[in-house]
Amino acid sequence: MSDLEFDGLTAVVTGGASGIGLATAQLLTARGARVACLDLNPQDVPEPMVRAHVDVADEESVRAGVTWAAELLGGVDILVNNAGIGAQGGIEDNPDHEWRQVLEVNVLGVVRTTRAVLPYLRRSAAPAIVNTCSVAATAGLPDRVLYSASKGAVLAMTRAMAADLVADGIRVTCVNPGTVATPWVDRLLGRADDPADERAALRARQPLGRLVTPDEVAAAIAYLASPLAGATTGTDLAVDGGMDGLRLRPPRPS
Repeated sequence: MSDLEFDGLTAVVTGGASGIGLATAQLLTARGARVACLDLNPQDVPEPMVRAHVDVADEESVRAGVTWAAELLGGVDILVNNAGIGAQGGIEDNPDHEWRQVLEVNVLGVVRTTRAVLPYLRRSAAPAIVNTCSVAATAGLPDRVLYSASKGAVLAMTRAMAADLVADGIRVTCVNPGTVATPWVDRLLGRADDPADERAALRARQPLGRLVTPDEVAAAIAYLASPLAGATTGTDLAVDGGMDGLRLRPPRPS
C-alpha cells in the first residue's frame, strides 16, 4: 500500500474516539486522508482529526454531524461505520429494552449514517463504505446471542448494500474482528469473577493465542477503503486470529 494512497480523500469514522475507530482514524490520517471522528465522547480525539458529538441512535444527531463533517472536509469519500455497543447473555438473558438499544446502535446506526453520507459518496471519485462487523456474525459464540444477531445483520446488510450501490460505483465491505484489546473488552474483563482467567480464555479461543490489536483491524479497514482495492466489494475480511476459519487439533498430552 502507498504511504499516501488517501491523499486528497476525506473520511468519516463513527465511534472514532477510541479502540478500533481511533486506530482507523489515525491510520487514514497518516496515509493522507482528512478525517472526521463522530462519537458520543469525542473529546479525546487528537488533531489534525476533527471531531463531533454524534449519537448514531438519533437521526437528527447523525444528519447534523454528517453535514458538519462534509462541509468542513469538503465532501465525504469514505465512511467507516464503526460505532457499536456490546452485550452478553443467552437467548433468555437480555430484556427487550436491551435488544432495542443494541439494535438501535449496531444496526440502525449503520443505516442512519449510511443514508446521511450517500449523497456525498455519490459525488466522490473513490467512494467506499467499510462496516465494522464481528466474528460473532460467522461463528457461534456462547453468551453472545444479542450481539451476534446485531452483527449478523451488519454482515447481511453489507452484502445487500454492495449489490444496491455497485451501479453508483460505491464499494461496500466489512471487517470481522475477533476479540480485540479495546476499552470495552477491558471493562468486560473487569466485571468477571476472575479477570485474569477470563482474559486467558479469550486469548486461548483465538488460534494465534492472543487478542487482536486495534491497529490490526485498522489496517484491514484501510485496505478495504483504499482506492487500491477498487475491485473489492461485497466481501467480509476476517481479522480474528484464525478464530472462525481454523480447526486446530488439541495439544497432545505430554
